[in-house]
Amino acid sequence: MTRSQDLFTEAQKHLVGGVDSPVRAFKSVGGNPLFISRAQGAHIYDADGKKYIDYVGSYGPMILGHVHPKVLNAVERTVKNGFCFGASTEGEIELAMLVKEAFPSIEMVRFVNSGTEAVMSAIRLARAYTKRDKIVKFSGCYHGHSDFLLAEAGSGLMTYGLPASAGVTKNTAQDTFIAPYNDIQFLKDLFEKYNGEIAAVIIEPVVGNMGVVLPEGNYLKELSALTTSHGIQLIFDEVMTGFRKEFGGVQTLFGVTPDITCLGKIIGGGMPVGAYGAKRELMEMVAPLGPVYQAGTLSGNPVSMAAGIATLNELKEPNTYASLNAVTTRLAEGIRKLATAKNIPMQVAKHGSMITPFFCDGKVTNYDLAKKADTDRYAKFFNLIIESGIFAPPSQFEAWFVSTAHTTKHIDETLDIFDEVMDEL
Repeated sequence: MTRSQDLFTEAQKHLVGGVDSPVRAFKSVGGNPLFISRAQGAHIYDADGKKYIDYVGSYGPMILGHVHPKVLNAVERTVKNGFCFGASTEGEIELAMLVKEAFPSIEMVRFVNSGTEAVMSAIRLARAYTKRDKIVKFSGCYHGHSDFLLAEAGSGLMTYGLPASAGVTKNTAQDTFIAPYNDIQFLKDLFEKYNGEIAAVIIEPVVGNMGVVLPEGNYLKELSALTTSHGIQLIFDEVMTGFRKEFGGVQTLFGVTPDITCLGKIIGGGMPVGAYGAKRELMEMVAPLGPVYQAGTLSGNPVSMAAGIATLNELKEPNTYASLNAVTTRLAEGIRKLATAKNIPMQVAKHGSMITPFFCDGKVTNYDLAKKADTDRYAKFFNLIIESGIFAPPSQFEAWFVSTAHTTKHIDETLDIFDEVMDEL
């Protein structure tokens, strides 16, 4: 028995399923979940002291790697002056200015404590602004565990959503429409049928929560034009994609301006954080200036602000993204070449420093195609690489994250392991 196995056995007596977030239980890949004791740079170490090259990166926040010296110094400096105050701090202003610099669509920001909270608040704001109730989300996109976003597609074309979780009421889910990603005609038909009823469309502009899936052609620009013409608020959930490819987000890269942007992960440098922002006119509807109520005891926590400021300032350094994207490309291309050489059906999707190796033949452009991936093969692959010292997401449908701490040496070591492992697939 390993120390992780012992800890998991004990954890199941006290924590639901032995974990505080479901994917950590390794249910979709089997095997024993790891308990992590520490991390440094591109590596994490389990409770037995075994070292792994980390491609989870806490599911996105650790873009500079673990325990980056500048982030650590900022956190230590801040903690010495107090953990939280229930009052405003200068750090909130500084981080807000950095976010606004990166996202021209944002004129005012409200910091919260998680991506879930940011999305929930953004949708409330959109509903208040439009005075409409219904929203649209996309199959395979995940925006946190708010009731109205835990919906799945009903039967038939353009039916109302159905609850995707126990405890979500039918009435709540029925205010949510589910659309296929990358299908603009579906949206055109939906908007015509429910003209004047839809408050918002929320989308991961590059999806990370069914694995990495990119928008096809001018999909995002067409979506923006369509929502504008129908008076619908377009919400970009850039909790995952914000700052992943460049200093900004997908909206900057593709030249598309959403009405509201949700952020998280990287802007907290590994500390709990979320944010939503928009034009001044919209954000001034939020309390204390307007009628849309939202509050939080730990919102704008000074430690999170300090970690976020240090992280974003480091990302602004010259050549940061060029180096990060080059290392990620080396990994993605290396995996593709190995799969081809060994006749393993695989598509490697990439956006900036995010990748997903899908075990399937055809290109993945939506959730239905993502579900065709061979999850059993991924599970076998996962267990072989984790045994060999590579920590990847324990699900075929999660993005892998590369950090600035990953070097060509780490990538080449990873590819050498994959070379051996793929022979067993």
